[in-house]
Amino acid sequence: MRRSSLLLCLAIFVAVRPGINSDVSAQTSEPPLALWPDKAPHANGESEKDQPAVWVYEASEPKTGTAVVICPGGGYAVHAVDHEGTQPARWFNRMGVTVFVLRYRLAPYRHPVPLLDAQRALRYVRHHAADYGLNTDRIGIMGFSAGGHLASTAATHFDNGDEDADDPVDRKSCRPDFVILGYPVVSFQDEVTHRGSVRNLLGNSPDEEQLNLLSNEMQVTKESPPAFLFHTAEDTAVPVENNLRYFAACRAAGVPAELHVFQHGQHGVGLANQHPALSGWISQAGNWLRQNGLLTSEPTQPLRGVVSVDGMNLPWGTVALKSANEHFPVGWSMVMRGKYSIPESAGILPGEYTASIVDMGDVQPQPTVPDAKPHSRTIKVQIEPGQETLNLEF
Repeated sequence: MRRSSLLLCLAIFVAVRPGINSDVSAQTSEPPLALWPDKAPHANGESEKDQPAVWVYEASEPKTGTAVVICPGGGYAVHAVDHEGTQPARWFNRMGVTVFVLRYRLAPYRHPVPLLDAQRALRYVRHHAADYGLNTDRIGIMGFSAGGHLASTAATHFDNGDEDADDPVDRKSCRPDFVILGYPVVSFQDEVTHRGSVRNLLGNSPDEEQLNLLSNEMQVTKESPPAFLFHTAEDTAVPVENNLRYFAACRAAGVPAELHVFQHGQHGVGLANQHPALSGWISQAGNWLRQNGLLTSEPTQPLRGVVSVDGMNLPWGTVALKSANEHFPVGWSMVMRGKYSIPESAGILPGEYTASIVDMGDVQPQPTVPDAKPHSRTIKVQIEPGQETLNLEF
């Protein structure tokens, strides 16, 4: 048996083994919410498998107003709801992020049905944003493995909604404001794809046009949302080249993106609980949300100025501006000959900050200050709306 087939069998086993996912509705306090009040479009019947829905995991207080739709993996054959749905949902809840775990339709349903389900989920969340205390411009999508293919498809195939639709949900945009992809199937090109996912989504004989359309690295444009990507180099079921290609496509299109490739780890690691390195991916995803201003409602702003210590410009080092609000981005910059600059893309928000520095000695080629560490003196500074210049005097 090929390794990818073995892993898919393991995923199916995990998804149906009694006590784990045989009753996924028990994972939440409420039953899943159907995305269409009546029969879903293209539905073959009226059973649970024909009715796309979301399990809602509301954020802990204080809520940030940010939400993410999670698409569990499973090769478009099953839903790995627990380790690729419930577990990350609970983690994001603790960050103040509300999560909607998507039950999308699987084989024998073909494209575009799963995409319609993902798009409907995004529209649904945006339409009901006020009910959940959400900002309509901070609704993202996340996916693992084949769910990552669905998420990356939603991130590259979207519209602004139909303003003339009878259903108010369909009037909303289905463009995600950000995307998080964990060891995703991105490409349907033979040399890197997961063939089981291709077969389950497109059948046994897809044509080249379909394969190219759903090779999402080929569909990234400047309108695609910012992306956080993680993978492992040891993944043989879905090669890391899927994420490498998506990252390269984002770079070429000017789309902000962050990529983490871990040396160790097989396919389907989920949160990689207790792994000393790989388990850090979700904390890094949280940091990425924070540093991109996706956990706050105000826009970030650039800041620049001069850093001086005892009246002398700091020759070489770093400066960090930290807010007491854990959801605010940390303003950070290298300092060269006293000057620092924090761009808007990595900017900060108005409010009170604690500024600290690290002195790394002279800019000239010579040993740096022994045991460079944060300066013993910190200062409180107030940043006003629209302020772009601030000199820091220690």
